[in-house]
Amino acid sequence: MMIDPVPRPFNVNSLTPRQIVEALDRYVIGQQNAKRMVAIALRNRWRRQQLSAELRDEVMPKNIIMIGPTGVGKTEIARRLAKLAEAPFIKVEASKFTEVGYVGRDVESIIRDLTELGINLVKTKHLEDVQEKASRLGEERILDLLLPGAPSRTAPPGFDHSSQRVEHSETVESTDATRSKLRLQLREGKLDQRSVEVEVKERALPLGVISNTGGMEDLEGNLRDMLGGMFQDKKKKRLMKVLEALKHLTQEEAQKLIDMDEVVREAIAKVEQTGIVFLDEIDKIAGRERTMGPDVSREGVQRDLLPIVEGSSVSTKHGAVQTDHILFIAAGAFHVAKPSDLIPELQGRFPLRVELAPLTQEDFVRILTEPRGALVRQYHALMATEGLTIEFTDGGLAEIAATAVQVNERTENIGARRLFTIMERLLEQVSFEGSEMQEKAIVVDAGYVRDRLQNIVKDQDLSRYIL
Repeated sequence: MMIDPVPRPFNVNSLTPRQIVEALDRYVIGQQNAKRMVAIALRNRWRRQQLSAELRDEVMPKNIIMIGPTGVGKTEIARRLAKLAEAPFIKVEASKFTEVGYVGRDVESIIRDLTELGINLVKTKHLEDVQEKASRLGEERILDLLLPGAPSRTAPPGFDHSSQRVEHSETVESTDATRSKLRLQLREGKLDQRSVEVEVKERALPLGVISNTGGMEDLEGNLRDMLGGMFQDKKKKRLMKVLEALKHLTQEEAQKLIDMDEVVREAIAKVEQTGIVFLDEIDKIAGRERTMGPDVSREGVQRDLLPIVEGSSVSTKHGAVQTDHILFIAAGAFHVAKPSDLIPELQGRFPLRVELAPLTQEDFVRILTEPRGALVRQYHALMATEGLTIEFTDGGLAEIAATAVQVNERTENIGARRLFTIMERLLEQVSFEGSEMQEKAIVVDAGYVRDRLQNIVKDQDLSRYIL
């Protein structure tokens, strides 16, 4: 069954857990237990905000560990949840971090990156709020450039042109008439290809890339911020088309209209109260065997993660960020290690665990057709650009799903990601010859699928590399 492609507007503050699950169903097939758990976690945030200030600080988020093989929807559930909640969200691989003292990224950079994402999220919202006013100001600046020597409409507050109007009333009236005519032409797009000279800023900061080593990008960013005030922004003139110049000047005006201090304050509060961190591959840092080599710091990474997950203050260039109420969702396949292999203190900070089920053939059929970004819809749209119509029959979809299950069983089980490879292989000829094909209607039925995939599926060694 196809889902209505037009999403209903949601107010996340009024969503019940059942409605949150329904919203996630639009993008993720199955895994109802995991969806219920994250829906409760999201609703608990709203419930916490309704409590008294004294009790509110005592209610901590119940962090979650998702256990399941790759490609079953762990990351997608967390990502869609964050998008639904309009919350700052970051996905990181736990295996990329090292213990303090080793070369690499330290775990506190997770919170610094989350803060930057939160600031971008809030800044984008503020820019949208002032876009209309910024567009008007940008338009006036373009007209100033198109009418050099005329009184500027974007003069600083308090500047008075009244004496000029009295002395040169006829000139001003003529200029206003010309300006109105140009404004009309600008809005109709008749001036888009004209060129104007625009003054743009260039940051003259004598710093190159310090190092490609993990963790050094934070140091370089801090040095740029500290030394940036010592160097004046250089200005240079660039020749632009009016359409490009209008966008540039509108963005400049929008930046002037927003209060960055307010943006930072709001963003830090949003990160602290609604931030979500998705820790993937947490099973890769589980295990206590004492080995030498690259895995020697695994337990150290867990101990470094502990204070952040428990709740601590992390210093960022925008100020301190408290992690007490950030929701942490960890995930891993746990083929070799088990959740009990994590250090006890960290286990205690992830009280909720949910196991995600492997995908069945029926799940694959639903994944192909039901989500808003389903592969069948994608290929319909892609081939329509060439004037082709692709029809997938029920038998064809069942055969694709059966092939995915078969290949996953014979080789590595990569879950729904197998469908990407199979669909691309299946439609490779159509994609290559689409622009030259005389036949504009293609029917993908069970026979079509078998003809193009049977040899690869039969040859286990070949399918290991191709599918």
